[in-house]
Amino acid sequence: MGMKSAGWGSGLIGVIIFSGSLPATRVAVADFTPIFLTSARALLAALLGAIFLVALRQPRPGRGDILPLALVAIGVVVGFPLLTALALRHITAAHSIVFIGLLPLATAIFGVLRGGERPHAPFWAFSIIGAAAVAGFALRGGGGGTVAGDLLMVAAVVVCGLGYAEGATLSRRLGGWQVISWSLILSLPVMGVLTLVTWPDGFGDVTIPGWTGLAYVSVFSMMVGFIFWYRGLALGGIAGVGQLQLLQPFFGFVLAAIFLREPIAWTMIASTVIVVACVAGARRFA
Repeated sequence: MGMKSAGWGSGLIGVIIFSGSLPATRVAVADFTPIFLTSARALLAALLGAIFLVALRQPRPGRGDILPLALVAIGVVVGFPLLTALALRHITAAHSIVFIGLLPLATAIFGVLRGGERPHAPFWAFSIIGAAAVAGFALRGGGGGTVAGDLLMVAAVVVCGLGYAEGATLSRRLGGWQVISWSLILSLPVMGVLTLVTWPDGFGDVTIPGWTGLAYVSVFSMMVGFIFWYRGLALGGIAGVGQLQLLQPFFGFVLAAIFLREPIAWTMIASTVIVVACVAGARRFA
């Protein structure tokens, strides 16, 4: 019971940190291209992770861990950051946050496929209703959305769910911060080349908010948040603690309204409330 409580507490801290990711990305893509932002944030976080691994003399992962680490890298190091950065060129941060309501479902599905968890049948009924509410919101075109942006966000949620579930399973053996650090290092050659190829001609036009956004997604979204999140999923269960992501849209709405002054449409709030109610019901049967 104590381990589960610690898992939920750690997961909550991770969710709070992740809540600033989409607003920070929205700010950063105003000054950087999506590909440069994706590669640069991964490069900076990988250097930070390498320092931790060397300083604390962590053993290298085994051969059997390479494929799972690659899936984590594809999901949360490359896939989610790149797809959301591309999406946020078409939609507002507030609109994109609604899609985070799909993450518990995506994480739970991959928790079954990759983590061996077995939620009860009512769990899937609640989860599908919640997913349908999000899809209905997107198709209705509520609050600053486009077809291209919405499809990119759905794809981002799918690969992120895979990365979350795979990382949580690995964290039980390697540790949370070790998983994200090794995943970042595994992606370092590709991210390093992409950073050089997409290097801007100059940084004179980059604003302070742009630098702040890059710093946040590099240090907090790409490293610190995962330390708490993977630990939470490993201790409290992927499907269960994954439901904490339901709080992320609310935190994100507040941040988007305060820092980006983006309007919050009533349809966004209504859709999020429906999703929260559905997945909260699903949590009882996870």
